[in-house]
Amino acid sequence: MKKIIIAGIGPGSAADITPAVTEAVREAQVVVGYKYYFQFISDYLQADCECIDTGMKHEQQRAEQAFALAEEGRTVVVISSGDAGIYGMAPLVYEMKMQRHADVEIVVLPGISAFQKAASLLGAPIGHDLCIISLSDLMTPWERIERRIKAAAIGDFVTAVYNPKSQGRYWQLYRLQELFLQERSASTPVGFVRQAGRPEQQLTLTTLGRLNPEEVDMFTVVLIGNSQTYIAEGKMITPRGYQLSNDTTSKEAVGQQIMMESFRTIDSELHRQDYPLDHKWALLHAIHTTADFEMEQLLYSDEHAVETIYNKVKDGTLKTIVTDVTMVTSGIRKAALTRLGIEAKCYLSDPRIAEMTAQHPGITRTQAGIRLAVEEHPDALFAFGNAPTALMELCELIRKGKAQPSGIIAAPVGFVHVKESKHMVKPFRNIPKLIVEGRKGGSNLAATLCNAILTFDDAEQLRPGRDL
Repeated sequence: MKKIIIAGIGPGSAADITPAVTEAVREAQVVVGYKYYFQFISDYLQADCECIDTGMKHEQQRAEQAFALAEEGRTVVVISSGDAGIYGMAPLVYEMKMQRHADVEIVVLPGISAFQKAASLLGAPIGHDLCIISLSDLMTPWERIERRIKAAAIGDFVTAVYNPKSQGRYWQLYRLQELFLQERSASTPVGFVRQAGRPEQQLTLTTLGRLNPEEVDMFTVVLIGNSQTYIAEGKMITPRGYQLSNDTTSKEAVGQQIMMESFRTIDSELHRQDYPLDHKWALLHAIHTTADFEMEQLLYSDEHAVETIYNKVKDGTLKTIVTDVTMVTSGIRKAALTRLGIEAKCYLSDPRIAEMTAQHPGITRTQAGIRLAVEEHPDALFAFGNAPTALMELCELIRKGKAQPSGIIAAPVGFVHVKESKHMVKPFRNIPKLIVEGRKGGSNLAATLCNAILTFDDAEQLRPGRDL
């Protein structure tokens, strides 16, 4: 029987060639393929095996030679890198069989594709629905490729990108990145592997926003995660489903999944994607709490404010959060406080408040609470979600040198003295601050901004809610 065996030889490592392909190559009288690939199978060839190699873009010629040799009765193996059915020789050989009406049996032996090898090296990025797109427009019009890119981005597919770049094809990956950023968060994990499975192998983990197409070449496979993909312990992981598996009964775990999806939705709808990470983390929390995208204009933070305050928590110099009202304290996640060894306090219920307001009739209870707090915790993180007079009191105590806060969250809400209290806190440039500008604010906002600070180490992976 006249036969052509089309064999996928894998991405380039001997360990990734299947036994069936190895056996076929060993028995071959003739092997036909792109000359670069023969180095990966040379150890398996018979001494008298004829090797017919051709250069790039000579696939038609290779197929014709394979049929001519098979019709002579010789055992012919046509090799493709990766899997022969994925951008390989298998479709062309089948088409030619139909055109020639050839009495030749076609056998396809699968191989490990480059995207599978790259995925295994990066972790587990292809655990859910995926698609593969080639950016080569040699045989496909670019207009069609672009439609497919848009569909993949909109459909939230994990996407493997083949032929991302070459000497003459320099702009297409930039365009793909632009199209994906219209539909996906800039924080979407991206991994790419150069020369997967070969001695020159190089792995890179980044994000969609930070992807630099100049680091990619024709020997690279790019993998773009979906909205659920994350990076943990240096690995790129895509969960098998959009919710936790059925054996997960933790309400906290399910709640975190919902919060993660909410954050990704908010992130994708922001007007800007170039916010510094710590400001963006606080902003996502603020919008998640209020469903108010005006927070993009209203939330002010000093440069590196969230990161600076978080580092004080991390190194143990910040041990206390003082709030103006108990509702703020209630909204700060207890699990986060316990995990980090932080105490959140509100002095409104302190019995000394009545005595102080009796001695100083002109002050409010929240002002009295701040005075007491400063006496005991002058270096606390102070968070205000209700009382502008309390924030104004803190400003006065700072000016007198009695308070040296580790940070200030200024989010009082209302119509009287609210704007002024926020203006008063801005001149303290050596104190990291987050301010909700204008009349808006509230205890919920002050609390969520505290939570953003306490969980800043989750910001890079965009994984909120572990302390729910």
